[in-house]
Amino acid sequence: MQILRIFDTLTEKEKEIEVSGTIRMYVCGVTVYDESHIGHARTIIVFDTLRRFLESQGRKVQFIQNFTDVDDKIINRAKQENATASDISSKYISHYFDDFDRLNIKRADIHPKATEHINDMINLIKDLIDKGYAYVSKNGVYFSVGKFKEYGKLSKKKIDDLLSGARIEVDETKNDPLDFALWKFSDEEPKWPGPWGDGRPGWHIECSAMSLKYLGENFEIHGGGRDLIFPHHENEIAQSESHTGKQFAKIWMHVGMMTINGEKMSKSLGNIKSVKYVLDHWGPNIIRLFCLSGHYSKPIDYSEELLRENIAKWRQVENCYFELILAEGQGQTDEVQKIISETKKEFDEGLESDFNTPMALSAFFKLVKEINRIAAAEMLTQSISKIVVPEVEKIFETLGLKIPKISEDEKSTITELIRKRNMFREQKQYQEADKIRKQISEIGITLIDHKNRTLWMKQEKIGIES
Repeated sequence: MQILRIFDTLTEKEKEIEVSGTIRMYVCGVTVYDESHIGHARTIIVFDTLRRFLESQGRKVQFIQNFTDVDDKIINRAKQENATASDISSKYISHYFDDFDRLNIKRADIHPKATEHINDMINLIKDLIDKGYAYVSKNGVYFSVGKFKEYGKLSKKKIDDLLSGARIEVDETKNDPLDFALWKFSDEEPKWPGPWGDGRPGWHIECSAMSLKYLGENFEIHGGGRDLIFPHHENEIAQSESHTGKQFAKIWMHVGMMTINGEKMSKSLGNIKSVKYVLDHWGPNIIRLFCLSGHYSKPIDYSEELLRENIAKWRQVENCYFELILAEGQGQTDEVQKIISETKKEFDEGLESDFNTPMALSAFFKLVKEINRIAAAEMLTQSISKIVVPEVEKIFETLGLKIPKISEDEKSTITELIRKRNMFREQKQYQEADKIRKQISEIGITLIDHKNRTLWMKQEKIGIES
């Protein structure tokens, strides 16, 4: 593996990831008060693919992704539904795993929940108070932004500008309007006993406590959506570096927002697309291809036209794969060796250069097109297949794509149906042959007629085509 470079939001430069040792990665997860949406999916798909690529190159990755399961939004939802906050968070954590397992997202090594780490947060807050970075007020414990001289270094916001223009929670008990809550006093559930009074943690302290606990100080990558740069990640840096006296994360990697028809997704506009909705309509492979089709750092617009384009590309991939696994005979492989070498080089170089997934996908689709051309020319052999299949399957694994599996029973059934169809065609009983073709189609199989034989492929069922 060459050196992997990622654009670091903090320094505004591409930074190299160390070539030895474990890559420790913390990605801010969802606040579990509602269904996850396609914007969440894009961020998670990007980091899942980054993890897969690092692992494909022999790197060990320690991947942590949290759940925020205590938050005002969760508490408000619980009140609306006459339920407990725990009921709401448990329900949507379960839905999260249902959705993201279907999206072929590898589960994190640990999915820590905020509510399981209250003591870690309390200890961190205690230390910040002891060091003079935090103070107790009438409403809770606050971080003193003015004490952290580098505040604003991630978002490039100046304190004077923030004071005049930012949306700041009004609280006259704070020493400074910019100070943010580490612990909120509360008499209502959920609450925990704290040294300063009963209450619950602020949002930002959760990720600092959990990332430091599981990954230690100065870990390799901290990631999330661009909407988290300020205030969440800015505040994480302030409290974490005040606690440790060291740089918090080596690289800050942020994924661009998902828009719909050029507008930000929002409940008020009614344009939020849940992960379940897009999965039911488009399936996991199309969504992954779509989310990786633009550079991770740029916004991407949810467009049915672009999603449909990816269906056409995926059908070409399916055709390529089944042509390869059903290929027969021996033949010349020099040309294919060259194509594979070029594909590997371009694919890896794309991902090593600030995780350029469009470049990597371009290399992959070029390979697919070339194999389909060779197959159409009746020149695809088992010799070629043995060279190409391992590379195609490695790309599938890296990009998190999955071809539908075929059982041995299904293979036998398909083979027998094709034998019957060929027999009817030889006997010029085309009506009967068409009936067999229809029967084959109904079990999700598409036939590929060649000059001397008929191949088949199992296509992913995509809801929008139904």
